[in-house]
Amino acid sequence: MARIARRGLVAGMAAGLAVPGLLRAQTARRPLRIIAPFPPGGAVDSLARLLADRLISVLGQNVVVENRSGAGGLIGAEAVAKGPPDGTLIGIIGAATICAAPVLQATMTFDPVRDMRPITQITDAAVLLVVHGERARERGWTDLPATIAWAKANPGALRIAHAGVATVSHLALSALATAAQAEITQVPYRGGAQATTDLVAGEVDGSADLPAALVPHIEAGRVHPLGVSSRRRLSLLPRVPAFAEYPQLGLGEIDIRSWNAIMVPAATPDAEVHRLYTAIRRVATHPEFAPALRPFGYDVALSASPEAAAQMIADETPKWHRLVEISGAKVN
Repeated sequence: MARIARRGLVAGMAAGLAVPGLLRAQTARRPLRIIAPFPPGGAVDSLARLLADRLISVLGQNVVVENRSGAGGLIGAEAVAKGPPDGTLIGIIGAATICAAPVLQATMTFDPVRDMRPITQITDAAVLLVVHGERARERGWTDLPATIAWAKANPGALRIAHAGVATVSHLALSALATAAQAEITQVPYRGGAQATTDLVAGEVDGSADLPAALVPHIEAGRVHPLGVSSRRRLSLLPRVPAFAEYPQLGLGEIDIRSWNAIMVPAATPDAEVHRLYTAIRRVATHPEFAPALRPFGYDVALSASPEAAAQMIADETPKWHRLVEISGAKVN
C-alpha cells in the first residue's frame, strides 16, 4: 500500500509541475544524472530520488540517480568535478565537502570551489544532540544546561558518539564542547547508524548526528533530545532548542548548518546553469516538496540565484575552517 501511495503522490505532483510543451516524447537530450555521494537509503539518496522523480516532467528528459559513495562524500564530489560540463550532470554536495575538506584532507585530486560551480542551495539541516533516555532520567540530564553542568562536574565521564572524524557531527560536537568549556569524551564511529544502535543499547551516553535516524527513538522515549546546532530550531523538531538559545553557556554564536548544494562541473555553460536552476526551483517550491523532505530532517533552502549560492559558499567557508581548527581533525 505504501508503494502505491508514494507513486500516486509522485504522479500527482508531476502533473502539477508539468510545463506545457515539455511533456512530450523522448527528446534527443541525454538523461540528466544526479550524483548522490552516499549509499542508497540515506537522507541524501532520498533527496536525490525525490528530485529525480519530479525533474523528469519539468525538464522533459529522463533523470537517473547514481550513488557514488565513499570517503565521506569526496568520491561523489570528484565525479561531479571531473564530469562532463554539458548540463547532463549535477551532484548533491554537502557543506563539509565543499568548505571543510580542502583543509581537512592532506591531499585532494580536485578543488571543490575551482572545479565545481553551484546551481543553488537545496536543503538546510542541523546536528541533533541526544542522550540515552533512561540515563538522562537517572542523572538529571533534563536539558542542555543540566547536561553541561554534569559534564563539568564529571570531567570526561560524558561519552558522546559522532558519525566519524571530520563529519559535521564531529565538528559540531567539538564546537559545543569548546564553547561550553566542558570536557566531553567523543566516541567516533564510521557513520551514524552504528552510533545510534550503541546509544540505544546504552554503550554510549549520547550521540550527535543528523536528525533522521534519531527521531524515531525520540518518539519512542529511548533517547532524549537536548539541542540542535543551528541558530534556529528545526521544523521537524520545533520543541528542541537551538544551541544558540543558551548564551549563558557560551553557545550564543553557534550556528552550524549541514546544508546541501546542487553543484555542476565548473565549465558548465551559463545557459545550462540557469536552465537547471529554473527547473530545480520549480520542483523545490512545489507545495508537496518540503513535506516530503521533512522526515529526513531537511528544510528546503533555495538560493536567489546561482550567483547567490556562490556567495553563500564563500561566506560559509571561513566558518568551516574555524570548525576544523577547533576540532583538531585531520584526514591523512
